[in-house]
Amino acid sequence: MNIIVTGGAGFIGSNFIFHMLKKYPDYRIICLDCLTYAGNLSTLRPIMDNPNFRFVKESITNRTTVYKLFEEEHPDIIVNFAAESHVDRSIENPQVFLETNIIGTSVLMDACRKYGIKRYHQVSTDEVYGDLPLDRPDLFFTEDTPIHTSSPYSSSKASADLLVQAYNRTYGLPTTISRCSNNYGPYHFPEKLIPLMIANALADKPLPVYGEGLNVRDWLYVEDHCKAIDLIIHNGRVGEVYNVGGHNEMKNIDIVKIICKALGKPESLITYVADRKGHDMRYAIDPTKIHAELGWLPETKFEDGIQKTIQWYLDNKDWWETIISGEYQNYYEKMYNTEGLLK
Repeated sequence: MNIIVTGGAGFIGSNFIFHMLKKYPDYRIICLDCLTYAGNLSTLRPIMDNPNFRFVKESITNRTTVYKLFEEEHPDIIVNFAAESHVDRSIENPQVFLETNIIGTSVLMDACRKYGIKRYHQVSTDEVYGDLPLDRPDLFFTEDTPIHTSSPYSSSKASADLLVQAYNRTYGLPTTISRCSNNYGPYHFPEKLIPLMIANALADKPLPVYGEGLNVRDWLYVEDHCKAIDLIIHNGRVGEVYNVGGHNEMKNIDIVKIICKALGKPESLITYVADRKGHDMRYAIDPTKIHAELGWLPETKFEDGIQKTIQWYLDNKDWWETIISGEYQNYYEKMYNTEGLLK
């Protein structure tokens, strides 16, 4: 089985590659990543010499390179993690989100149509559903919840989802989509909430919290997400959407306080800042469908997962300190004095 994983040098993509190479040692995994600010080649260092792994530095928007890769590798499955994904950045500069998340998705699916594949899987987000009110804990996102986006980021992801469904219906492309709640765990880029709070707390820097920190997110340990995608690409029904949620709803402020306590830092470091424009209040996913059809359930309780995550950041300071300093962006040039296709 040959699988192209786009965005595999990012947080969830890299964890997925590690999971797949460990579980399926006979599979060939090809990582396609253009190494934008959130892609870190050093994350993949442990597997760069694996004979069943190949890294390709290029954007999914580059049709010529994508087609060339399909001709060389004859992939069976495409798993598309590649995306601009930070809401704040999308508010500042929407265009790059439209280019990568929509145009890039269309290029990949055009390649799938041209060369043929067994499955195209789109990794989406629960943010396409908008948000839920804080005073209705009985409400959850299901696969039938109407799309109602709040930011340029979520709008671009929703657009990509609609495009995937159109390619399935119009061209018969064998597609699946997963919409997941907030992930956390190893290799999470330090601008995101949990790693940012860990890094700042360790440095005794202010811990910036939007508004009053009352926004609620459903947190899922990244390894559990990877297992869900594994099940979907092998056993999920073509044309279907699967919601992947952790049933671990937490207020942002409570997560920050947990991190302070675990690191022995005072809550006085918490600094409340002006709220994000159009900030969604609550996300909560109902994963009944993926459980009923594929037998998936989250295995990691938040209280266990957050402690494992904090410990990982304590044990791997070099990884995130290099990112904070900006040095990680030079890693590719240090390792490879070339451009384009590797190996």
